[in-house]
Amino acid sequence: MKPPQTGGCLCGKIRYEISDAPRLVYTCHCTECQHLTSSAFSIALAIAGFRLTGDEPQPLESIADSGRVKIRWVCPECGCWLFSTGKPGDGLYRVRGGTLDDTSWLRPTMHFWTRSKQPWITLPGGDQTFETQPG
Repeated sequence: MKPPQTGGCLCGKIRYEISDAPRLVYTCHCTECQHLTSSAFSIALAIAGFRLTGDEPQPLESIADSGRVKIRWVCPECGCWLFSTGKPGDGLYRVRGGTLDDTSWLRPTMHFWTRSKQPWITLPGGDQTFETQPG
């Protein structure tokens, strides 16, 4: 990945810039992500250098299996899920991979909630896998 990278929502009212390389690129195979994305998994990058431009996203809160509040940030106009905020104090954003302008460089190396993955998904050898959410 060559910074900066840019991305945004489907309607273009919210834009962002990434100034740092991701700490990790991962897929989540939980049933909630499958439902939210209408796909077999979601893909995200954990980023520290993240800056919003344009309109402000809207927070959507839900409760994780751990009891922690999860916040997903979406465009109030088109509903596009742009990013999530992590554990309090970790300073990371979980940017949704599909919202990048250039996705050609994305290569996940970690896979979460594999106990819920679709049986037709084959994960690459050598990647880290976790049956649930890693600690």
